[in-house]
Amino acid sequence: MSTHAHLDSAVAKVMVLDDNDTKRYIVGSWLRRAGHTVVEAADGAEGLALLAGASDADLPELAVVDVRLPDMSGFEVCEQIKADPRTASLPVIHVSASAVEVSDRAQGLHRGADAYLTEPIAPDELLATVTAALRYARARRRAERLARRVAALNSSTLAVYGARDGEAFTTAAAAGAAALMSSPAVAVSLSPDSRTLLLAAAPPGPSGPTELLVVPEQPTASVWQADPRVLDLLCETALGDGMGTDMVLLSGEQWKSLVAQDPSGRADVFPGRVGLVLARTKQGRPPVALAVDATTLAGVDDGELLSQLAQACALALEALRSQSEEHALVLTLQRTFLPDRLPQVPGVDMAVRYEPAADHAEIGGDFYEAIQTPDGLLLAIGDVAGHSLQAAMVMGEVRHALRAYAIEGHDPRTLLDRLDALLVRLRPSTTVTVCLVLVETGGRWIHVANAGHIPPLLRRTDGSTCYLTEHGPLLGLQLPHPPATCHDVAEGSTILLLTDGLIEIPGEDLDDSMEALSDTLRGAPQELGELCDVLLDTFGKGKTDDIALLAARLL
Repeated sequence: MSTHAHLDSAVAKVMVLDDNDTKRYIVGSWLRRAGHTVVEAADGAEGLALLAGASDADLPELAVVDVRLPDMSGFEVCEQIKADPRTASLPVIHVSASAVEVSDRAQGLHRGADAYLTEPIAPDELLATVTAALRYARARRRAERLARRVAALNSSTLAVYGARDGEAFTTAAAAGAAALMSSPAVAVSLSPDSRTLLLAAAPPGPSGPTELLVVPEQPTASVWQADPRVLDLLCETALGDGMGTDMVLLSGEQWKSLVAQDPSGRADVFPGRVGLVLARTKQGRPPVALAVDATTLAGVDDGELLSQLAQACALALEALRSQSEEHALVLTLQRTFLPDRLPQVPGVDMAVRYEPAADHAEIGGDFYEAIQTPDGLLLAIGDVAGHSLQAAMVMGEVRHALRAYAIEGHDPRTLLDRLDALLVRLRPSTTVTVCLVLVETGGRWIHVANAGHIPPLLRRTDGSTCYLTEHGPLLGLQLPHPPATCHDVAEGSTILLLTDGLIEIPGEDLDDSMEALSDTLRGAPQELGELCDVLLDTFGKGKTDDIALLAARLL
């Protein structure tokens, strides 16, 4: 006999509901001799009250109900049992010495009974019917429970794959294990950049009856940083250097000793034995570890489901690691396209800040430049449309072309015309915004040529600010550009060039953000490095676009 069949046929707690003391005693005797536990009730109200007052863990698994009861019919009792979500799956066997016609039996079955026996009843017939009803009900409950847990597994898998960083991933893994196993759960993983060990703990997920197609809600997990040695110790306990998944059962003391390196003690959430599973999908990578209460792993499917979740977590974390490594590589490449230092120019102080987008965002094409030319110092800032490696490569091409044209001594308008022609010829359908500011050598005049970019922001010596708003079309459209606009700038004035990543917020008016930046610049420090830091702290947190910021003060 298979394990499932043996468990499904095991003895149970049975309620015998009959107003005849003798019959109730006889039926109860047969069930007790077969090993079942019996609770008795003399009428319908008493039987329903017995079920209502029992905890979920103490509910009878089957009811033997006489059809003729003094307060209500057995049919009505059965209907009320089946109408209650707590007892809807409880098998009901009707017995009767008087309601023995085909119509009686048909009515009982139509109104919810799982079997109908007419007296005289042989003991073997009753016990066989009880066993068959239990076997069917348990198999059905097991199938429904498995369906809910598979749904929970799918939901948890989607959650870990949807995580954008290490903390979100570890939190989702712990919450998923808790929901899947209806147990306290702990997840342990190394962050995608391999710098931080993260632990997350979640309370048990719901364990009571739920609708078959309703995915159990995942509990809320808390996450914190821990000593990397914790994961090393877990690897020594299971999996080692191997790949795939490996599961072990630990005593409570063993688990406490393994997580003792975490001084917070927040991973000590299990009352007794612990089931630990580790998974790794690529040789040489740190694994993912999930821990749950070992008592939830009693079923034949439990360990397999938890292992599947661990494997899904390992695959999701590997994808995060690959993304993190790719982003770091592309970011390194992007930085090679930017100036490694600013020129030292008498009469002009400069400071620059470049902040790449968040780790999970694609890189952009923001760039800056400061070039000494025959006519003075040329300041430039720009942005290639789009977010991709190609945008970064176009940015490098534009910046190097700008440097070459500027060294030849062209004025700002001509520089824009030449860059526009280059884009149209070599990068059709690509657009770029660029703002050029030429600071005349030994003078206070600046020349501004703007191709569709955020205008430069000027802070005068009295602290007032204004945008130099003259501009022309974007590069790449093959449209004529107006001459550069000249401005007489007093000694001590500050010019700020920026890309839209600093101030642009989806859904908000850009003019409002520009006004807020102007207000902040009025009270910002005079020292340019501090000024840039203040602006980044105020406007640059949590942005999903690259930020370039170039500040210059005329001395």
